[in-house]
Amino acid sequence: MASLDLATTPTTGALPTTPGPTRRPPRPARRNPLRLLRRWVSPVVLLGLWQALSSAGVIDERTIASPAQIFTRAVELVQDGTLGSATLTSLQRVGIGFAIGAAIGMTLAIVAGLSRIGEDAIDPPMQMLRTLPHFGLIPLFILWFGIGEQPKITLIAMGVTFPLYLNTFAGIRNIDRKTIEAARAMNLTWVQRVRHVIVPGALPQTLTGLRQSLGIAWLSLIVAETISASSGLGYMINNARDFLQTDVIVVGLAVYSLLGLATDGIVRYLEGRALAWRS
Repeated sequence: MASLDLATTPTTGALPTTPGPTRRPPRPARRNPLRLLRRWVSPVVLLGLWQALSSAGVIDERTIASPAQIFTRAVELVQDGTLGSATLTSLQRVGIGFAIGAAIGMTLAIVAGLSRIGEDAIDPPMQMLRTLPHFGLIPLFILWFGIGEQPKITLIAMGVTFPLYLNTFAGIRNIDRKTIEAARAMNLTWVQRVRHVIVPGALPQTLTGLRQSLGIAWLSLIVAETISASSGLGYMINNARDFLQTDVIVVGLAVYSLLGLATDGIVRYLEGRALAWRS
């Protein structure tokens, strides 16, 4: 009898299978330009209403200037260099104060988060100090540091320290314990666990604290520049208040808000880049 030969694979005898189509990674969703335009509709309408009420005399110009007057004064302040000089001075104060406060907050949070002894030594006084209204410490800062730049920078640094400390500390302590145990089972060293487990796990909350700290830094700057300042946006606003120049006051406040939005946008961009691994 003739035997029949069946075509099978050499090892298992299973029929060969064809590989399925490879899945491409999902593309990031694109922003709808129409939606971006819609977000500008309400601000433009409010500005138009404001200008119309000012032109009709409903809003007294001595109470607040019209948008057209504010824009004209902003152009004048830019052309004579007043606005640029004041903005650079304020940016310098925020930059120095934020750098000092962020360094202190991050260092204390890392020490307290990675060590029980560090937590017992650092966390109780930090929890006590954070309940103090740091704006209420201005008289003490003036007595301790005088009326120069030191009390202003100290006020900003103190406002930055606590939100960054609290968020970073909570981010370190909220890391899943199973992840730490898995890293130990893989025989990772302490430095490798910090680099590959603790830092990525705490980074989202740390960046949230960074955004909060930047917002408080600008709020602290507004108060700090009212303390015997001779330059900066706050000094410009105080002078305008004495001469009832509401257009200059609004220009200064607008620059404050734009600087705050710009720094927050930078952190959000860095957050998107650093946390690209998240869904």
